[in-house]
Amino acid sequence: MDFEFSAEELAFQAEVEAFLDEHATPDVADVCRENMAQIVDTPERRAFMAKLAEHGWLGMTWPKELGGQEKPGIYEYILNEALARRGCPQIGKGVGIIGKTLIRHGSEKLQREFLPRILNAEIEFAVGYSEPNAGSDAANMQLKADKVDGGWKLNGQKTWTTSAHFADWYWVGARTCPDKPKHDGISLFLIPMDHEGLEVRGLPTIGDELTNEVFFNDVFVPDDYLVGERGRGFRYISEALDLERFTMFTYSPTEQRLEELVDYVKEAQRDGEPLRQEPGVRTCIANLATEAEVARVLGLKFVHAAGQVGKKPPTVEASKYKLFATQLSQRVGNAMVDLAGADGQYRVHTEGAPLRGRPEMSYRYSVIDTIGGGASEIQKNIIARRGLGLPKNF
Repeated sequence: MDFEFSAEELAFQAEVEAFLDEHATPDVADVCRENMAQIVDTPERRAFMAKLAEHGWLGMTWPKELGGQEKPGIYEYILNEALARRGCPQIGKGVGIIGKTLIRHGSEKLQREFLPRILNAEIEFAVGYSEPNAGSDAANMQLKADKVDGGWKLNGQKTWTTSAHFADWYWVGARTCPDKPKHDGISLFLIPMDHEGLEVRGLPTIGDELTNEVFFNDVFVPDDYLVGERGRGFRYISEALDLERFTMFTYSPTEQRLEELVDYVKEAQRDGEPLRQEPGVRTCIANLATEAEVARVLGLKFVHAAGQVGKKPPTVEASKYKLFATQLSQRVGNAMVDLAGADGQYRVHTEGAPLRGRPEMSYRYSVIDTIGGGASEIQKNIIARRGLGLPKNF
């Protein structure tokens, strides 16, 4: 495959950059929020996404009969990376996870109800897989969904649900077949976040992000809002996680932070000597620059392997990218703290702090990236078993 953009792709990239020059205002774009920048949590950010929708840039890879343009995935990649580099909201869960899963597995009713609203940026989603005893092992989820007349009643708890405090709909997995093996007894549902019986409690994180616990008390879900087939939810979740591992963990913010670190090293001094002349510093920066190119290529390989929407996402490629890119992000955060010295402990936007106070924020937030969407250990197991053919108990 060609790892460089074609003339048409470069023209689209330039069009996106021109759009961002006009619309990426400070109330919308802030690279210092790190990965939190991707969420659409304010009226200004919703208005920004509506402008993207007006340009036809949401769901570009979707089938034409469902409102898309059937463009190659590289166009979606170019858009999302440009947004992420500026610290703007990204195409996110609606386009990149829920929409694509509904296209593959959703009923006509769910497609009619949700896909146009996603394309028009009218709706935001929260994703509910994790539970107190089902984090990286999503198949262990125990949220109960009991069959009742006309639908299901859900009781139990979810945790680490980012976006639940502002989302419109909840994309949630629950156990509908408790007598079956754990991977075969899970189903997916769509639930309005203002549903009676849902209680959302905020959970602050190490990265200054607000995630949530969500409690279910006899939450009724009509049969029409079961996604796909009963008991096949874990298969759908696995596909959606492959999309999440790529869509939600973009490369360009790491590249942008590395560029800012290089600019700092060019000018900074330590004990009266230029920092750029330190052999250890030069080695550190060179290693990070090399690894950044590896992350870029792994991302493009995922785009190439994924092809058009409707095809099952490539699991091993998603895990390779997510593992390497998020651990690289953590290494860049560590290097920022180390090279900024004692002043690197100032909080973000502190006046006079090196690198705008980003080192300590990047150091804290990059830990979260290695956990969300499946921890690094999970990605290693996927690569070992599905990519290398190693036995499960290896």
